[in-house]
Amino acid sequence: MPILLLALFIGLPLVEVWLLVEVGGLVGAWWTVALCIATAVAGAALVRHQGRSTLERVRTTLRQGRMPLGDLFAGACILVAGVMLLVPGFFSDAAGFLLLLPPFRGLLALALGRFIHVAATQSRPGGRTIEGEWEPVDDPPSGRLDRP
Repeated sequence: MPILLLALFIGLPLVEVWLLVEVGGLVGAWWTVALCIATAVAGAALVRHQGRSTLERVRTTLRQGRMPLGDLFAGACILVAGVMLLVPGFFSDAAGFLLLLPPFRGLLALALGRFIHVAATQSRPGGRTIEGEWEPVDDPPSGRLDRP
């Protein structure tokens, strides 16, 4: 896992710089900067709109006494998308715009759900249940330990 994080922290900025240089070579430096600004502005507007509607759905669901798990996941995706859209670069913008698409968020939720389910079932020791008995015990009075 640490190697994967290191690869992401080194690899993603390299991909962003490479894409910026390539696009800059095709359309020019000023158009590249303008495209970065335009994607940030458009992304901020989309994040704001989707964030408000998601927040309203969360409030409505909570008022009905239900847990808004799907909307909370959508809200987290929208938050990450907002950060990615504000970071200059075309790769992060593409990933941010993908996170704003509800069908993509649904696929991501399914994939994460399967991953979490597999990780949870593999983390149990041998997949066994250990049975035992317990009884409540009162704590000793404060400041004094009962020792024989």
